[in-house]
Amino acid sequence: MTTGRGTPAETLEPVQYEAREPIQREPIQYDEGFGPEIGVGPHPGPWPQGERYDPELLAAGDRRNVVDRYRYWTREAVVADLDTRRHDFHVAVENWTHDFNIGSVVRTANAFLAKEIHIVGRRRWNRRGAMVTDRYQHVRHHSGAAELTAWAAAEGLPIIGIDNLPGSVPLERTELPRRCVLLFGQEGPGLTEEAREHAAMVCSIAQFGSTRSINAGAAAAIAMHAWIQRHADIPDAGAPSVSGPPAP
Repeated sequence: MTTGRGTPAETLEPVQYEAREPIQREPIQYDEGFGPEIGVGPHPGPWPQGERYDPELLAAGDRRNVVDRYRYWTREAVVADLDTRRHDFHVAVENWTHDFNIGSVVRTANAFLAKEIHIVGRRRWNRRGAMVTDRYQHVRHHSGAAELTAWAAAEGLPIIGIDNLPGSVPLERTELPRRCVLLFGQEGPGLTEEAREHAAMVCSIAQFGSTRSINAGAAAAIAMHAWIQRHADIPDAGAPSVSGPPAP
C-alpha cells in the first residue's frame, strides 16, 4: 500500500496533532446570538413609553445590528420609520444558482435605503450575507425578467442593468434616473440574455486591472452609491445619516 505520492504507508511516521480550541461558529446574523456582543444591554430605566418600544428588548438588551436611533424599537416600528424616507431606486437581482452574493446586495440595499428589493428567478435565495437586513426591507419576488419588466412598466420605472457588456455605457458618465430599478446579475455569468433584453440601458463600471470583472456584490455597491451621490440628501461632515439620540 502506498500514499498518493508513492511512499510506502508503513514507513510514514505517525502525525502528532495539537489540541485545538473548538471552531467558533461564524456569525450568520448579528441579532441571533453569534459572534461578539454589540448593541446595548437592558434599559436602565425608567423605560420609555410608546408602542414603538419592545418590552423584551428593554428587559434583555438590544444586540441587533441597527443604528442607535432604533435601539429597543420593534422591528415593525423600524420598518415603518424607514418607510417614511426610503429612496426612489429599487434593487433587483437575478437568482438562478443560489448565489451567495445576493445577501451582500441586500445588505447594501438596506444601507442605502432602497425602496424595494426584487428577487428575480428562484424564490428561495441565499440570505447568509444579508445579516438579517432583509427584515427591514420590502422584498418582492418575480419569476423572471419579463415579470419584473411588466411590474416596472406599470410603476413607470426604467430598468438599468449593471454589467460590463459590449454596448454598455460607462456608469461614471451616466445620469441615473431618480426613479429606477437597478438590475444585477449573478457572480460569474452576470446578467442573463433575457435580463439584457428587458433592460432600458446597461451600465458598465470602469476597471483598469487584469481581471475581467469585479465581485457582483461590489459592483452592486458601486452602482447604488452612484445613485446616492446624485440624488440622496447627504448630511454634513460629522453628522449622522440617521438622526436621533443614542440609546441610554
